[in-house]
Amino acid sequence: MDESLSSLSQYPQLLSQIAATYTDGQISAVRSAQRAMLKTYWQIEMHIVEFEQGGRAKSEYGSKLINRLSKDLSDQLGRGFSRSNLIYIRLLYQRCPESKDLSDQLTWGHYVELIGIDHDLERSFYQKQAAKERWTIRELKRQKNSGLFLRLASSRDKEGLLKLATQGYTVEQPSDVVHDFYVFEFLKIPEPHHISENELETRLLNNLQTFLLELGKGFTFVGRQYRITLNNRHYKVDLVFYHRLLRCFVLIDLKVQKVQHEDIGQMNMHMGILLKKKTPPETILLLELFLPARKTTC
Repeated sequence: MDESLSSLSQYPQLLSQIAATYTDGQISAVRSAQRAMLKTYWQIEMHIVEFEQGGRAKSEYGSKLINRLSKDLSDQLGRGFSRSNLIYIRLLYQRCPESKDLSDQLTWGHYVELIGIDHDLERSFYQKQAAKERWTIRELKRQKNSGLFLRLASSRDKEGLLKLATQGYTVEQPSDVVHDFYVFEFLKIPEPHHISENELETRLLNNLQTFLLELGKGFTFVGRQYRITLNNRHYKVDLVFYHRLLRCFVLIDLKVQKVQHEDIGQMNMHMGILLKKKTPPETILLLELFLPARKTTC
């Protein structure tokens, strides 16, 4: 490197900025291309439907038309026109009959996951939530397979269910943060499981990104075995998070055995200490994660 440049203290920062900008540009270009392909696929099916409805292909020839198009388009344009892909394209058009129904935040890969959902409200929820949270395809698949919509919908009336489907999951009060139960299949704990609370804590933090996704929107990790002190005596909380939307601390106590009264008393004490030392009275939320039943109490 030139001596005059190597002596400049800000040169590494310039190099890092250029590299980051270039990488971001590449990612943006790929995503733009994927979104453009999504709308292209929708238009392709529109052409097919117009052809069929125009009387040039009777319904009994529908399957033969797809097979013929798959072969001819693959020969002419290459990959992307397998029979199964054309069927997915048809499903996309059926699920989203208006191009304005397509989200600019989602790609063809997202919609391959979405169009397999038969229930309109459930599919609408995952589409809204994936766009709002900018889920990757992997995250969308995981939330769909873990039944997030059904878990959230179980505690809502008809009006709340429609709101969930059309607006996605919104956090407005503490009760919106707490799910009836959580799914931690990503921990890969064998059955029957024999695991200590310390190992459970370690597995959760080793999968922190997925753990945060399961907890829901707004959680920020603060620390594990978080130390609090009262009258020169030290206590530890298993996991502490901060919720950005509710502006409150969330204390999580992990249990692998049935929760006892003394456990609840201890957590209430922890909550009381933090209320006095750190925050206004309404800004602590307590979660008890109980492994065997996969339940939470608040």
